[in-house]
Order: sequence, then C-alpha cells, then structure tokens
Amino acid sequence: MSNFNARYSQSAARLDASADDSAWRVHERALERRRAGDDVILLCIGDPDFDTPPLIFGEALGAMRAGRTHYSPPAGEPALREAIAEIESRTSPHPCRPEEVVVFAGATNALFAVMATLIDPGESIVVPEPMYVGYTPIFQALGIEVLPVPLLAEQNFRLDIPAMQRAVRPGTRAMLINTPGNPAGNMIEADQMADLAAFCREQGLWLICDEVYSMITFSRRHTSLRAAAQRTDNVVMVDALSKSHAMSGWRIGWTVSPEPLAERLARLGMAMLFGCSQFIQDAAAFALRNDDVYVEKMRLEYLARRDLLVAGLNALPGLRCAVPDAGMFVMVDVSGTGQDGLAFAERLFDAAGVSTVPGVGFGPSGRNYVRISLAQDRATLARALERIASFLVHP
Repeated sequence: MSNFNARYSQSAARLDASADDSAWRVHERALERRRAGDDVILLCIGDPDFDTPPLIFGEALGAMRAGRTHYSPPAGEPALREAIAEIESRTSPHPCRPEEVVVFAGATNALFAVMATLIDPGESIVVPEPMYVGYTPIFQALGIEVLPVPLLAEQNFRLDIPAMQRAVRPGTRAMLINTPGNPAGNMIEADQMADLAAFCREQGLWLICDEVYSMITFSRRHTSLRAAAQRTDNVVMVDALSKSHAMSGWRIGWTVSPEPLAERLARLGMAMLFGCSQFIQDAAAFALRNDDVYVEKMRLEYLARRDLLVAGLNALPGLRCAVPDAGMFVMVDVSGTGQDGLAFAERLFDAAGVSTVPGVGFGPSGRNYVRISLAQDRATLARALERIASFLVHP
C-alpha cells in the first residue's frame, strides 16, 4: 500500500478553488457538437479566421532551412527587439532602446511574467472591468488580489479615472489597463492615460497596459501608453502579433519597460522558457517591418463585420449594443429579453446553435451581456443574425 499523498502548491490550489467554467461552458459544448457534425456557429474565441500572411510563413520556413532552430537569447533575438524598439521610437516622444524590450511566448506569458516580477502574493492590482477573462487565472495563480473598477457602460465603456484612483489602497502595487479593450472594444484617451500614469508615479505604482489590439482600430488610431505618459519609468507596455497579424498559434509577444525591469523580466523568462524559437522571432521581425498592406486589409474586413453585426443586432427586439471603437468583439446587452447573459447564451445555443460568451465571465459588470466575436466571415455573421432573430421570436 502506497504512503504517497499527492500535495500541490498554493498556486495550483488557488486555481482549483476558483475554477469556474461558466465563461467557456457554451463554447466547450459548441466544440463538442461541431465534432459530432452538428451545424453550429462559433462566435466565442478571438482567434482570427485569416491565415497568417504567406510572406511571414515563407520567412519562417526560410529561417528554419537556414538553421535558425537553436537556443535564443533570454530577452529575445536582437533583430526582433530592434524592430520593436524602432516602432516604439517612431510612435512615441520617448526613444526606445532594444534593451527595454523582452520577447515572450505570447502576451499572456508576458503578462504573467510582469505580474510575477512586480507583485507579491497578497498584494493588489487595480483593473477596470469587464476585463479580459484570461487575466483572472494569472491573478489567481500568483495570489494577487484584484480591485475591480467598472467601466462606464453608458459611455461606451469609458474608463473612469477618478474611480480608478479611489480604488487604490495600502498594498496596491499596480494598475492594469487594456486599450483597445477586450471585451468591449473601448479605447482609452491619451489624456486619460497621461493622467493615470502621473497619478501612479506619484503613488509609487506601476501602470501596465495591454495593447494587443493596437492595430485593429476603427474610429481613430491607437495611442500607446508610452506615447501618452510624460515619464516612462513606471510604465510597462505589452503587445503581440496574435491578433493584428493572424499569428495566434505562433505565440510571440513582448514587453517594453524600463531597463532595470526588462533585465528582471528576461531572467524570469529564462527560468520559464529559456528563450523563444529563433525562426518564429525572425518571422516576427519581418512581419513588423513588412505589414502595411495585409494588416490594413484585415482591419477593413473587421470594420465591415463590425458594422454588419452591430446594425443587425440593434435591429432585433430586446438587444442593444454600442459601436466598439476597436478590436474583434461586440458586447451585446441582452437585459431587454428578460434574461441575463449566461441564461441568454445557453438558451441561444440550445435553440439556434450559435455560441457566444456570457459577459459575467469578464466581471460583474458584464452580467447582462454576451460577447460576440468578429472572427467569422460576413456570410457566417449574417447566418448567425438570422438564427438570433428566429430565437428571439421563438425562444
């Protein structure tokens, strides 16, 4: 008889204790039905339906054939770090050096590293919500307390700066903002970011900005935190190629931060990853320097999808949605149907085979919403609208 008693870390226990599949339950059911051959429409995941542009693929293939399949420097390949630094220097009044850039296996990995480097278990972070559902497991695993601040839904999910400032308390180490935002597609104004960066600096806080949708904007161009802030010694920017370049499976992201923090992030990256793939980084550097045509083509297609979906949804009884300024999603208020978002998502899927994400998965402010992804072509979105309309008549 074995005396072994399995014991797991507190990080694992926190994830076990807080596990809640409500956000993805409809999506998982949709995948099961699709595998069984059923006609379902997946409107959940923000995984671009575009293929990675062939030139980027060819660059990666050429790099592999040239032997670029070995260990990479912990902070990332010089060519990629230089390409990122060049972009940041062009778009910001603050020159950026490659030494301020650290490459990670995607934005989620980068965010985990930033949180682990800056915040100890039991300390807190201020985050506006509804927030990206992927933040929650990071906070849980690291034992970080979240201080949520509702976005102003009636103002197209505008950031409430005074509320963010009031949320700070002893033990708060950082604020995390997301612009353009997931799930709401909101964009934070440059003056708001400047004010928040100055406030955080006065309070001894870090300000972290997730900017992975920076190239998918509709009403105006994106302004980065680095461009908005007067000083950059307390700001961290996170970005990736997953959305803008249809490279979600390539797993490439990065941070731009003060050099002392970048050095620590690189050390943590070495402990977690021991560097990202050389050939993927080569392709990423190429993508950033040769992306004008295809990024704009994808952006315009997302814009057309947004307009189709928003107009169609707002024409249906009981549904209401604001026009998102950016990103790949539309947040739909379903309270006019007499249901909350979770009930609506489950009943819609059962009756019509259309999967959406219940808004409660993004925080309490999303309770009466569902999130719909633009990562389907216009014909599929039109079919989804027909099914939703039929469901509302015959629920």
